[in-house]
Amino acid sequence: MASPALLMRVVASAYSVAEKAATIVRNVMAAGDLGIVEKTGANDLQTKADRLVQMSICASLARKFPKVTIIGEEDLPADDVNEELIEDGHSEEILMKTCPAQYTGIKEEELVIWVDPLDGTKEYTEGLLDHVTVLIGIAYGGKAIAGVINQPYYNYEAGANAVLGRTIWGVLGMGAFGFQLTEAPAGKHIIVTTRSHSSTLVNDCISALNPDSVIRVGGAGNKIIQLIEGKASAYVFASPGCKKWDTCAPEAILHAVGGKITDIHGNSFQYNKEVKHMNSAGVLATLRNYDYYASRIPNTVKQSLVP
Repeated sequence: MASPALLMRVVASAYSVAEKAATIVRNVMAAGDLGIVEKTGANDLQTKADRLVQMSICASLARKFPKVTIIGEEDLPADDVNEELIEDGHSEEILMKTCPAQYTGIKEEELVIWVDPLDGTKEYTEGLLDHVTVLIGIAYGGKAIAGVINQPYYNYEAGANAVLGRTIWGVLGMGAFGFQLTEAPAGKHIIVTTRSHSSTLVNDCISALNPDSVIRVGGAGNKIIQLIEGKASAYVFASPGCKKWDTCAPEAILHAVGGKITDIHGNSFQYNKEVKHMNSAGVLATLRNYDYYASRIPNTVKQSLVP
């Protein structure tokens, strides 16, 4: 049998690396000292878990795939990484799957990996643990083509016998795995949006969509999970603030199951290594019925958000 395509090897490794990351996230919390640092303010935090997880993910993937570009959220010194942080395993199950034909010829230097070591840091520090995700997005030709989302605390309120944590992954042209794809209730307009980065513009945009209900949760990864598990019909965030490492992995998984994510104007996100990190024109995402929501974004909102 031919050796697996590079993309499948990267995804299989990212799966194991994300599981290692989840263990680090849980261990830091259990030890009790989060080592919180304010980056640009009280809503932009970094913890010991963000730092250790980014070192673990980036060093583990760089060791296996040295020519891949890896871009992480945290600005960290390029120190030698403790061997205890290195994960060299991979998911055999992912390696067994056939790579979509359009991605079989990819070379290492053509891939860009976008890493958010701990998406939902503020919620992590506040004990809202189910909001937290680890995001590893894989881009080729400027497009998000594969992603891994780990939820370290999935099931954390389900009792002592529940398995803690889960890993969701997907590849365009193949599908997404590790969860039960569910559509939001038909005819209901349930919007998921930011919990800690609200503004008049964010709220005006949501009001214009006339939703039946609004869910406010932390983390972009968590919001996309709300869409693919049918808890929300649209993710609407009319504000700058989200960055490429927040959206790359979730975008790949959402697109792999037929959903759509763009900025508020309907522009696709680009993930080549030279791109600016900020998604300055907000986020609009749905699993189904994208056009319904896109057509109802007020022009005043669009004019306020410059791509």
